[in-house]
Amino acid sequence: HINEAYVLGSTINKIKGLIDAPANIKTPMYLAEWSKASSQSNNYKCKVISGDQLEKRGFHAVIAVGKGSVNKPVVIVSEHKPKADNNIDLVLVGKGITFDTGGLSIKPSTNLHYMKSDMGGSAVVLGVMEVIARLNLNINVVGIVASAENAVDKHSYRPGDVINSYSGKTIEIIDTDAEGRLVLADGINYAIKTFQPKQIIDLATLTGSVVRTFGYAAAGMFTNNDAMAKAMSKAGELEHERVWRLPLYKDYESDLASDIADIRNFSGKPIAGAINAAKFLEAFTENHKSWLHLDIAGVAFGDSEYSKMKSATGYGVKLITHYIKSLI
Repeated sequence: HINEAYVLGSTINKIKGLIDAPANIKTPMYLAEWSKASSQSNNYKCKVISGDQLEKRGFHAVIAVGKGSVNKPVVIVSEHKPKADNNIDLVLVGKGITFDTGGLSIKPSTNLHYMKSDMGGSAVVLGVMEVIARLNLNINVVGIVASAENAVDKHSYRPGDVINSYSGKTIEIIDTDAEGRLVLADGINYAIKTFQPKQIIDLATLTGSVVRTFGYAAAGMFTNNDAMAKAMSKAGELEHERVWRLPLYKDYESDLASDIADIRNFSGKPIAGAINAAKFLEAFTENHKSWLHLDIAGVAFGDSEYSKMKSATGYGVKLITHYIKSLI
């Protein structure tokens, strides 16, 4: 127990440093190098998909989001596979937007400097992969980070564009600031088609809507699997990293219907934002029966007494580690 506490504490501190790092240093490739160094030190596999390989493999949505930045996008794939069989018990997918200007649908400047933390979901994935490797947990887990910088440039993707995706579905861009769901869509679809996991969990600082719903007290949880919801809620209570389930009703699907593509990336309405984002992701899950999405926008970089809205909280590493242990 002392060793586990040390592993968790030391890794969470590293992850907090990663989230707090300025975006001129913390590029997508910086996350990739961090992950490679961790994998070499802790004996798990890591590969980085970048450059022409992203195009060849079909990560079209990741590429679109990263088009406006000199810091090119990457997809990081980490594997912890201690079991004799090759079956993947769980895939984690993290949103890795290293800085989010909003793109051409640009954000207000008031809190823009905090957008260096928009890779909070990917930090949890990177941290958990290190923790489970250091603890040598007997479970096959893959961690995927889809990382890009959402910048403003003559090459930036535009509202009104229709882009392709890893799934083959076309996406009408209504708002370039709804970019996290685009990189996640590619990451989730790649994860399911490549690894056929028993379960898939994605984490992202995805919407302002979830912050308006819960403030800084809980993450929004969305899932099509009641058993996963119950296990995640229990882990949240025991680790004091709260989650609260929100619905995935079919009623919301019409909000994302497009006249010119398979789906639009934003409803254009100021309602049910966190739910609509989750419904968008669901469209890329290939009807997988064990998918869970955590919107951690209010808790990854929060206003706790400790952080005072100025730094990362480390939320999620204990939660997901606890959840993984419950699967063993």
